[in-house]
This record gives sequence, C-alpha cells and structure tokens, in this order.
Amino acid sequence: MHSRLKIGVLPILVLLGAMIGQAAAQDAQPVDTVFPLNLPGVTEFAPTGDLPQIALPPDQLRNVDLDARLVEGAAPLEHGLIWRVYHPIPDQEGKLPILATSEGGSALISMEPGEYFVHVSFGLAGVTRKLVIPDNGPVNAQDFILNAGGLVLNAVSGNDVRIAPVKLRFDIYSEERDANGQRQLIIADVKPNQIIRLNDGIYHVVSEYGDVNAVIRSDIAVAAGKMTEATIQHRAAQITLKLVSEEGGEAIADTAWSITNAAGDLISESVGAFPSLVLAEGDYTAIARHQQQLYRRDFKVAAGFNYDVEVLLQ
Repeated sequence: MHSRLKIGVLPILVLLGAMIGQAAAQDAQPVDTVFPLNLPGVTEFAPTGDLPQIALPPDQLRNVDLDARLVEGAAPLEHGLIWRVYHPIPDQEGKLPILATSEGGSALISMEPGEYFVHVSFGLAGVTRKLVIPDNGPVNAQDFILNAGGLVLNAVSGNDVRIAPVKLRFDIYSEERDANGQRQLIIADVKPNQIIRLNDGIYHVVSEYGDVNAVIRSDIAVAAGKMTEATIQHRAAQITLKLVSEEGGEAIADTAWSITNAAGDLISESVGAFPSLVLAEGDYTAIARHQQQLYRRDFKVAAGFNYDVEVLLQ
C-alpha cells in the first residue's frame, strides 16, 4: 500500500530540548546492554561483571576527556549519553570485553596507555571510534559527532481522522536488507508521539492500526540535528459488528463472528455481542453464528469512516 507522509523538520535547538527532556524507554538501557558496534567479525561484548578487576597504580593511568555532539558545531550533550570503552581484542567467545562505562554527559576516563574502542550512544543513535592512548605526551580530548536526529511518528485514517493512540504501533527497521532479504529491526512497538533518537539516514517504518490487516509501510529520512515528525495515512476504519433482530435494535449476545475478504479468505474471528475491529479499506463479508444458525452481510470499509455493521436475524 502507498502512504501519505506529512513530514515536518524542527531546528536543532528545539530538538536538543525535546530529546534531552524525553523520558523514553530507550534511555533506560543498562550499561551492560548489548549494542552492535559495526566492527568486522565482532558483534558482542563481555559485560563488566565478567572481567577480573585489576587495580593499576595511578601513575600508570592517563586521563582522556570524552565529548559527544549531535552535529558538528553543536554544544556537547550533557544528558542521555552512555559511554563504553572496549578492549580491542575479543575474548575466547569472540566478545569485546568492556573496560569502562559512564552515563550522563561528557566523561573523563582514566586508562593505561594502549588501544581501545570507544562507543557512545544517545538513545538508539551511536558512534564507535578507535582510541590510542600514548605512553607519554599530550592526550587529545575525544570529540564524537553523532550525526543524530529525532523521529516522532503518528498516523491518521482517511481525511485526517484521528486514531486513538492505543490502537497504533510502529516498528522501525533499517533500510538495508541482509543476504536473506530481511531488514534489521531497530526498535519495536513505538508509541505515537514518542521521540526516537536515531543516526541520520533512511529508515523503514511499519505502522499497524489495530491488529488485523491495516498495515502501512513507509521509508522515512531522519536528518542530523533535526526532529522529523511523520504522520502516516492509513486507508482503514474501525467497524463494530452487531447481530440484531431489526435495524437499530439491541445487539444479540452469544454470537460468534467471522470476517472474510473479497477473495473469501478468513481474516478475523471473534465472539461477543458487539466486537470492534479495524479493517483496511475494501469489501468484506460478516458471518454471524448464533444458536447453530448462520447469518451474513456484505459490507464495504471506506478509509476514516467508522460505523456499525448490523446483521439482521432473519
């Protein structure tokens, strides 16, 4: 299906305030959560608790300042960052050991001279860099540019008919496909108006309205330093089924329902006096089963037009 996108872009100052202030679930990730580092041959790391704690004399450690910015030229982020420092050599299980972690904003780490990988994440945005700490001489501050932005999703049905947030969910996937033609799931079950922090790029968004067949897929671009607000248009509506003895009559209880599409395929089953469901635009047949008798009615779903489908008991 095709979708209509209404995309707005907010400037960096608005984005920073909103993204830092958003108490989203992605901020609750513990520092030992596994994040892919995009390093050849290495996809996991060993949590800090798996490592022996080695105390080094202070004079063998060197301090390194770590800063992260949303885009080049922006102020350093002071909230919402998670820093992880990895040993560059995988262990026997092929995992990169974590040597240090920090949460918040800019960080100061004390490490012995050597080579490391440093990863910083801001929500689901992140960047990894190799860090070389010399034995002597100055240690340069490390400035990480996330090239990240924000994405806020919502949806309407038909001609801008508002959809109850509880009936909407979004899944965000990578644009690229793997060797099996599958996209990588980045985050599932995103709620409307939730701010998602992502690296700049194009993402594949799957929007589900209800839980039957109202699904829209869209490719959405996230720009670094900006908030992208995308409203997806569903071609669907919510219908309520009723078995009645006369038009406008009371719904009859103890009724089992089946819904088939124009091709005769079964797409939904339910039991109740007046079940509600969301269906994509199209032609359907409602079949009511009550006291061993079948009653049916053909009906049409038009985008954004929510209504009752009454099946007469006759």
